[in-house]
Amino acid sequence: MTSGLLRRVSVVLAFVAVVAAAAAGVWRYGYFQALDQLSRQGASDLALASDRLTGQLQRYRELAVLVADHPQVGAVLAGEDVAAAEALLLEIADKTAAEDIRLTDATGHVMASARPTPTGVDIAPLVRRATQGALGWGNGRTPAGARVFAYAAPVFNAQSKVQGAVVVTANLAGIEWDWVGSNPAVFFTDAQDRVFITNRSEIVFWERPENAPGLVPDLGPPLPFDSYQLGRHEVWQMGWGPYLPQNALHLVRALPVIGMTGEALVDVAPARRLATLQAAAVAGLCLAFGALLFLATERRRTLADANALLEQRVAERTAALSDTNAQLRREAEEREEAQTALARAQADLVQAGKLSALGQMSAGLSHELNQPLMAIQTYAENGKQFLAKSKPDRADENLGRIADMAHRMGRIIKNLRAFARQESEPAVRVDLVAVVQSAVELTMPRIRREDVTLDLDLPDTPVWVSGGEVRLGQVFVNLISNAVDAMAGTDTRRLTLSVAGASVTIRDTGPGIAVPDRVFDPFYSTKEVGASEGMGLGLSISYGIVQSFGGEIRGGNSDQGAEFTVELLPWTERDAA
Repeated sequence: MTSGLLRRVSVVLAFVAVVAAAAAGVWRYGYFQALDQLSRQGASDLALASDRLTGQLQRYRELAVLVADHPQVGAVLAGEDVAAAEALLLEIADKTAAEDIRLTDATGHVMASARPTPTGVDIAPLVRRATQGALGWGNGRTPAGARVFAYAAPVFNAQSKVQGAVVVTANLAGIEWDWVGSNPAVFFTDAQDRVFITNRSEIVFWERPENAPGLVPDLGPPLPFDSYQLGRHEVWQMGWGPYLPQNALHLVRALPVIGMTGEALVDVAPARRLATLQAAAVAGLCLAFGALLFLATERRRTLADANALLEQRVAERTAALSDTNAQLRREAEEREEAQTALARAQADLVQAGKLSALGQMSAGLSHELNQPLMAIQTYAENGKQFLAKSKPDRADENLGRIADMAHRMGRIIKNLRAFARQESEPAVRVDLVAVVQSAVELTMPRIRREDVTLDLDLPDTPVWVSGGEVRLGQVFVNLISNAVDAMAGTDTRRLTLSVAGASVTIRDTGPGIAVPDRVFDPFYSTKEVGASEGMGLGLSISYGIVQSFGGEIRGGNSDQGAEFTVELLPWTERDAA
């Protein structure tokens, strides 16, 4: 018992280990997929932020080019009207929110400036590039600590020679103001790999530990930092405050047009949550399946134990019975006689079963062929009278109807045999209105004989349904005949038959159905025992025919009597295909 318990515990622990491994695999796969999605989204956000920064700095580059073409700039370089030029530069700087605008000669000497304060940028390299006819740019800090970015545009004389440069300086704090705190965290590093522009002010001037000790100048001690590679993604681990993620996907985008590198930090917590949910779902499904399998196994083991106990008891009982074997020998002759009697009884039961099946077939055939035989008899008597009255045309018409009825009886027998074998011919397109009219015409003599009022509500146009003309005719003949039988002996005898769409409803004013739930059971009948048509097979056969066409037949009671509804499937072109 203990070994079996240990074995089951081992199996459970092994299954839990397999589920844990599968959940870990799902988590890893889901995490990688989520990181790919975050990477695509973060790259899009970084590209948008980079384009926005480049566009905002573009204004000052164009401003430097426009100011370089101003006539008063050339006059200053010629040694004329410096004061007016400085006033012009100050006016332009105030209107464009530029930090400073300076005019230098080809050697880098400042000829005029909008403001007397230093720019914070070593303009010598910018001017040298401008004197070569190109556009120079650079970044730096003012003595007050403001971060600035400068553009230098060359000033050409009439001979298209560079005679100076216009240096426009922009304060980056004003550019950052519109997008501080937006998501994701984005920063731009300069050539020294330090954070120079960002939407998170707490990491301004931060440098990666491999480049610097991780200090943020003027902002305190080093910030914690670690990174690792996860596939093709780089993940940073940080603890930089509530406005930056603890674990972030690091994305990089080069911006050579401004000499910087754009970087973004995308929080990986949503990716981890999604991967965790997926792994939990897989683990839950596996554990649920394992629990069901374990319960089924335990039940099977319990049944096996009970079976073993039962076999043990049987063996004990057999041993006890073997002890009394000597006493039972004298009863052997009586037992053989009893076995012989049992064999005869079994043979009698088999023969009774055969007779019952034959009786059921005979009852079904007599019930379904009775109406066509009565019609043949009627048409034959009418034909004799027409011949006696020298009306061969009418007699020939009756003989033709007799031939049709005989052919119809053959088809009815074929359908009954197919029903008995649970077979059905393929459904074809049938006009439901024509079938109902044919059934009414077949039963009309009996309706008149029983003095039944018939109310017909049939559409003028054909209603095409999926079925068989002969078998559907059987159904409606059975229902009409049953309704006429039910109204025998009642004062009001009214039969209502209506067609609406692919549905046919038959109502009578008889006593109704005593047990509607059993009305379609074989051999169930409300007619008197010994009646000519009281075997209880008609509705059962009708039910099977309608079901074989995919339709439905229902029986119940209305406020006046019984009501039967036959619903068939409308014919479609797909059925024809």
